[in-house]
Amino acid sequence: MSQYKTAAKDKVPVLQKSAFGAGHLVLNLLPGSLAIFMFFLLTAFGMDPFLAGLLGGLPRIFDAITDPIMGFISDNTNSKFGRRRPYIFIGAILSGIFFILLWQLDETNSQTYNFWYFLIMSMVFLVGNTMFATPLVGLGYEMTSDYNERTRLMAFANTIGQVAWMIVPWFWVLIANPNLFESQAVGVRQLSIYVGGICLLLGVLPAIFCKGIDSAHMENRAKITWKTLFSNLFDLFRGIKEAVKNVPFLRLCGATFLVFNGFQLVASFSYFIIVFYMFDGSFGDAGNWPAWFSTVTAIITAFLVIPIISWLSNKFGKRKAFIISTVISIVGYILKWWGFNPENPWMIFMPVPLMAFGLGGLFTLMMSMTADVCDLDELNNGMPRKEGTFGAIYWWMVKLGQALALVLGGLVLKLVGFDQNAAVQSAETMTNLRIADIIIPAVTAGLAIWVMWKYSLSEERAREIKAELVKRRGEL
Repeated sequence: MSQYKTAAKDKVPVLQKSAFGAGHLVLNLLPGSLAIFMFFLLTAFGMDPFLAGLLGGLPRIFDAITDPIMGFISDNTNSKFGRRRPYIFIGAILSGIFFILLWQLDETNSQTYNFWYFLIMSMVFLVGNTMFATPLVGLGYEMTSDYNERTRLMAFANTIGQVAWMIVPWFWVLIANPNLFESQAVGVRQLSIYVGGICLLLGVLPAIFCKGIDSAHMENRAKITWKTLFSNLFDLFRGIKEAVKNVPFLRLCGATFLVFNGFQLVASFSYFIIVFYMFDGSFGDAGNWPAWFSTVTAIITAFLVIPIISWLSNKFGKRKAFIISTVISIVGYILKWWGFNPENPWMIFMPVPLMAFGLGGLFTLMMSMTADVCDLDELNNGMPRKEGTFGAIYWWMVKLGQALALVLGGLVLKLVGFDQNAAVQSAETMTNLRIADIIIPAVTAGLAIWVMWKYSLSEERAREIKAELVKRRGEL
């Protein structure tokens, strides 16, 4: 158990935690909705599968460029409202509006028109979303300087963020329901309005209620003007170079890449196993079981797993809490072999409480540890603090791995012999698919434990760094 007590000034008030959590709900709801809606590009708007794949992949390249730039801009902004909040406020509004416009496609338009409309609007949407998401992540890293309060803040925010994953799986059911919408295209257009409106309203709350570090006297910030564009690019690359030389940060990125993207690579496999193994290829009999599987996982993650993770972190430290939670998740992956049982569909929920420790522990702890890494960077490289840059690089790693997982997931399906045109899959195919569904995330989780085994920022070291920074800044 930690021997340190969090000082009153380092505690984040519940109102600020709730506002930050609302922002995290948006961070999860927008990409979750986007992934579900992308399916209907094929069925509702008649998009060629190859073109739909391009629409999913090309914007990610653009996103990888804008994230670090936005991180640098927010790190070096000087305004009376702080470094992050103006961008969060404007970005939330733009994200909501552009998400709605993105999905106002007309199925009567030509495929070429819809392709270019969606591609261009995706770029526009990502500009607004990056303006919101990157500063929000950076703001979370600086809302408290206390080692344990950072974990509590991230646990609180991720608990609220899980609400998105309780809701998102049901969008497919709603859009495809002819009793609600006259067509899938109408369902996509109308539901996007509700999603965009909710994200706009919730997204502005962190900008209004959350407070970051006092940056009024922060030194060495770059001037953000057109005249300083080239020098800004130099400073940006220097900041990225300093970040990637930070060994503890590289361990966080590596472990996240392995755990999250090992999970993402097989994420769709559960759906195929439920339909083709448990219900012999009958989508009708499978019904809402896949949606319930995702929703129950999110509920357990939010209300059971994340509180346990926070307790483990306070008792054993963040590194040990990550290792413990990841080992538990590996046990959960193994139990899927018995959980996906055609004789008893309710068994699919048996491994869920253990599997949920994987992602539940990952983002709660990794985001808290990234805040500690930002302190180490300030100690080694001085001002300005680079929460935005570190956050952008971290999430760029997540997005890169996610895109890679989508490609490799399709390759694995092909290798195991899955035939998307067959109503019934062979017994050998389903056995191989079930094995892959267990082995891949279990192996990547094991590798992540190896990566984090020598992670060096313990609570004692983090508090030593904080004390040195306080002394250097001349704070009381």
